[in-house]
Amino acid sequence: MTGDRGRAAHHDVVVVGGGNAGISLAARLLRDGVRDVAVIESRSVHRYRPLLNYVGGGETTMSALERPAERVLPDGCTAVRDEVVSVDPGGPSVLTASGRRIGATTLVVCPGLDEDWDATPGLREAYAAGWAASTFDDGTAAAVWPALRGLRSGRVVFTVPPEPAPCGATALKPLLMACDHWGRAGVLAGLEVHLVLPGPAPLGLPGPDARLEGTLAAYGVEVHREARVAAMGDHGVTLRTPAGERVLGDVAFAHVVPHYRAPRWVVDGGLAGAHPAGLVDIDPLTLRHRRLGAVWSLGDVADVRTRPSGGALRKQVAVLAANIGAARSGGPMQEYDGYTVMPITTSRRRLMLVEVDREGRPQPSVPFVDLVRPRALTWWVDRYALPQVYWRRILRGRV
Repeated sequence: MTGDRGRAAHHDVVVVGGGNAGISLAARLLRDGVRDVAVIESRSVHRYRPLLNYVGGGETTMSALERPAERVLPDGCTAVRDEVVSVDPGGPSVLTASGRRIGATTLVVCPGLDEDWDATPGLREAYAAGWAASTFDDGTAAAVWPALRGLRSGRVVFTVPPEPAPCGATALKPLLMACDHWGRAGVLAGLEVHLVLPGPAPLGLPGPDARLEGTLAAYGVEVHREARVAAMGDHGVTLRTPAGERVLGDVAFAHVVPHYRAPRWVVDGGLAGAHPAGLVDIDPLTLRHRRLGAVWSLGDVADVRTRPSGGALRKQVAVLAANIGAARSGGPMQEYDGYTVMPITTSRRRLMLVEVDREGRPQPSVPFVDLVRPRALTWWVDRYALPQVYWRRILRGRV
């Protein structure tokens, strides 16, 4: 890893974003022989985000999922510790917060999504007051389990965020792990548990939904369908539903996930298409920008027409890395079929693994085992094996 402290620079490939997408792609490109790859990332800490839900379930700690950012960057890449504030797609080039102009032969946009705090008035204030938190929020994830663990009675609210969201379906994990804990502690009957869904069903997939609906019913969860949190304040959660607004008052705790949208500079720089959240306008098959041949995108910020997930990124990295090479050599492009995965705990030690393509058709990684059926082994893989694969192989471009 090398540093870049100049006020202006140019690199063969510039990757905006040092999360899973950016780091694993940079490592893959370097392994494929690209010699000049720069990664722009402002954060000093890199997190394996899937474990945040296990922090919210009391099964791990924040320190277990964090590494210094400089330790996960691949050898040979140029590290730019800065934040992109604007983009010139015609260059292409980006401008950073410190005033550096960084040009590229190929620009890859994968900064993730920003919280859309304006979409949920009062959410940040509820976080600050301590009666709400979320495993999707780095600053409050550690507060979730202490709040849930000690509850013996009262009203609790959980939400699944609308798309786009970083693996939004996994917001069901803290809910179902908490319900299992309360059931084992003998206090579940004294709690009024609410789930707010953005759609009519948890996933919109008949088979997995049938299993989840049965689990929710067994725990006695009241489900609000096609609903959103319209506002929060004074331990009250206002829901907007097809039947009108409903206020849930005297809430003991609320696990409310923010809504998300693309960073403002993506929209202002002309990279977005018609998506209301400002996602980067790419061909969802090749991951190349529809109008700008030197610009590519993957991950949460890319309009890939499938639900974001870490498993989806593994497929996208392989396709995008190959297609950058194909674009330069004139060879055939590979296509991303929209594969994504939704790992959802149904209890503290069982997990269902839902794998589908862009059309919602099953795409099981182990074809002869029904991984949608909750299993202890799938939970163990998700909780213990995949983090090791992530640190040792995915971030090194080997998966």
